[in-house]
Amino acid sequence: MSEPAIQRRGLGDVIPVPAEVRPDPAADFTLGEGTAIRTAPGSAEARRIGDHLATLLRPATGYALPVGEESGEIALLLDPDGDGDADDDEDGDEGYRLEIGASGVTVRAAAPAGLFAAVQTLRQLLPAAIDATTPQREAWVLPGGQIVDRPRFAYRGAMLDIARHFFTVAEIKAYIDSLVQFKINHLHLHLTDDQGWRLEIDGWPRLTEISGGEGTGVDGAGPGYLTREDYTELVGYAAERFVTIVPEIDMPGHVNAAQVAYPELTADGVAPAPRTDMEVGYSSLVADKEETYAFVEDVVREVAALTPGPYLHIGGDEAQATTAEDYRTFIQRVLPLVAKYGKRVVGWHEMAGVELPETAIAQYWRIEATDEGTARAAENGSKVIISPADRTYLDMRYTPDTRPGLDWAGVIDVQRAYDWDPADRLPGVGEESLLGVEAPLWSETLRSLTDAQTMTYPRLPAVAEIGWSPRETHDWESFQRRLAAFAPRWRHQGVAFHPSPEIPWS
Repeated sequence: MSEPAIQRRGLGDVIPVPAEVRPDPAADFTLGEGTAIRTAPGSAEARRIGDHLATLLRPATGYALPVGEESGEIALLLDPDGDGDADDDEDGDEGYRLEIGASGVTVRAAAPAGLFAAVQTLRQLLPAAIDATTPQREAWVLPGGQIVDRPRFAYRGAMLDIARHFFTVAEIKAYIDSLVQFKINHLHLHLTDDQGWRLEIDGWPRLTEISGGEGTGVDGAGPGYLTREDYTELVGYAAERFVTIVPEIDMPGHVNAAQVAYPELTADGVAPAPRTDMEVGYSSLVADKEETYAFVEDVVREVAALTPGPYLHIGGDEAQATTAEDYRTFIQRVLPLVAKYGKRVVGWHEMAGVELPETAIAQYWRIEATDEGTARAAENGSKVIISPADRTYLDMRYTPDTRPGLDWAGVIDVQRAYDWDPADRLPGVGEESLLGVEAPLWSETLRSLTDAQTMTYPRLPAVAEIGWSPRETHDWESFQRRLAAFAPRWRHQGVAFHPSPEIPWS
């Protein structure tokens, strides 16, 4: 029987591209039946990451890949100086140093998150068949050399809208698993909107009984909601993969579903009709009713208690049915509530029309290349998440003819998603003001996980590289080539993707 073919990959042939790559072609390492994984002594987290790596590699290799602290050719070690400057860089927890030699592989990181990031790099350095679910006849070669890597921005996010179309716990877990291989570390869940309320809240049961049931969602095609236990399970699943869940409860607009369930939240006490269309800007909480703030505080308290991450997103966008005065009153009442329950407030950039505390985070989403409120917030010390709709909105069509998707922000092919820089987007909002980038996926036109994956891939890797890799590494031709190699990986993983013609797919 002939020997398996060797598929050699370059040491830098990964997404996102690493910060520093020093190849050594004479030092390739080949996984074999006797390969084992050694983890940092006394670290349960390092052991868990070692188990995660072994779980990823076992199906395709057929190897046992035992994990322990005593010995092993692949070492996952914790070292306060693991990424070279972890003590000096606020993002050092995710930095790592990866050394591949003929006798083995050593990963050093300052914290478990860095080990996990390195595992994603190792996974991509192996042949694409490593993602197969059955044993493959391959030479499992890792290219020799050294990688020193760290993220450009602390926050690299994706957003999944489960209000307009609900996605199940299993579907959201699958989505998380596809994200983490690109070092995405935040998942923003849009939980509430005019068409549905998707998280169970103690004391307000009709929110999900009425506005999370049958007939909710755009076209009435997206019913369902997360119980408290479901949400806790998702938060834990994400945390095991070093992903922080960012929950969004949209207010003061986008609240028709809440008002259908609780008419006392309206101005006249009369329940509005349920809405399943895609219109926006017609609903509003009432800024001068104390019932509004009792409701908001209950929701904020509950969501904060269920969410160990530092952020709570309050929406704040497209509040056309709220007067400017009422909007200011509402935001100024709600900001302290978020802080009261130990969270750092995030809001769409309209929120920056109100004077914000330094701890607040504005998320910019519009097409316009200027915004005085966001620039003023940045000048006052607030951080900004950049999500321009014409570059990062994953629900936009790839071309005028592709479906599903919308096109109000234009069509976004892969090159458009890649050829921009966050630090150049908004005057007055430079690199130092950016917390990071996020790619939102709104679900008005989605009807399945396959739809969500197809709209996400292959554009999400472009945003991921912008968020992780040094600005000077940005190169479209290199990215095209590296992205093309993902086609067989996604096929092995069962992840749907759009076959963008600008990419020379493998």
